Amino acid sequence: MKEKKVFKRTKGLTDIPMRYCPGCGHGIIHRLVAEVIEELGVLKRTIGIAPVGCSVFADEYFNCDMIQPAHGRGPAVATGIKRTRPDCIVFSYQGDGDLASIGMAETVHACARSENITIIFVNNAIYGMTGGQMAPTTLIGMKSTTTPFGRDVKVAGYPIKVCELLAPLEAPGYLVRVSVHKASQVMKAKKAIKKAFQVQMDGLGFSLVEIISPCPTDWFLTSLQAVEFAEKQMIPYFPLGEFKTPYKKEEVKKEAKEGIEVEYRTDFN
Repeated sequence: MKEKKVFKRTKGLTDIPMRYCPGCGHGIIHRLVAEVIEELGVLKRTIGIAPVGCSVFADEYFNCDMIQPAHGRGPAVATGIKRTRPDCIVFSYQGDGDLASIGMAETVHACARSENITIIFVNNAIYGMTGGQMAPTTLIGMKSTTTPFGRDVKVAGYPIKVCELLAPLEAPGYLVRVSVHKASQVMKAKKAIKKAFQVQMDGLGFSLVEIISPCPTDWFLTSLQAVEFAEKQMIPYFPLGEFKTPYKKEEVKKEAKEGIEVEYRTDFN
């Protein structure tokens, strides 16, 4: 008789039921981050930052010390914590409105200084918590409560590609964009998150994982339609891959030989 596999709750999460909308990617991303900090054995010395946005609830769900800063100030607060407690593993969990709008200055300068922190950047191309307004990452022609006829580049400009914006800077240690819209991509997202935390543990500087995440509620779609939208609309504009890595190409080739699937771009360094 085969032994039944039991789904175990990671120690990185509390027992509090999550209140995210059905089809939202936040719950998946929470699980991945929690699994990584548990597997790396750093749960007890990890400090998370949960700024304003849907992620404001994160302090209830992550089973580590958490701090809620002002809107967009996650990287600044993370910098202060890491500089005073360099022995701690520090991450900031932010949405696109928080990170790429009001918090853009903090993001760019923390990256330019290569602060040894990790940013988990959830890109769902919308202001989720405040009612579905246009965000810096809202796609061209995409409807929102503040762009009912779709984003017009003549009025609002083009969507900001955060990884591409930061990649030319000399300082960052690791920049990557992944997605959680389907199972195969979820596994790749976990590898990227673990690599980002490892970069911090190795003292290699600023690491940022941008994650394409469905938002059915504010995209005005069903959960299945949101998955399709992420794949056919979001990812073509925000291509997945590594934009900066401190590890040599030879190491990537070694991973591929050992059977680890690698699809990330490594030609940016």
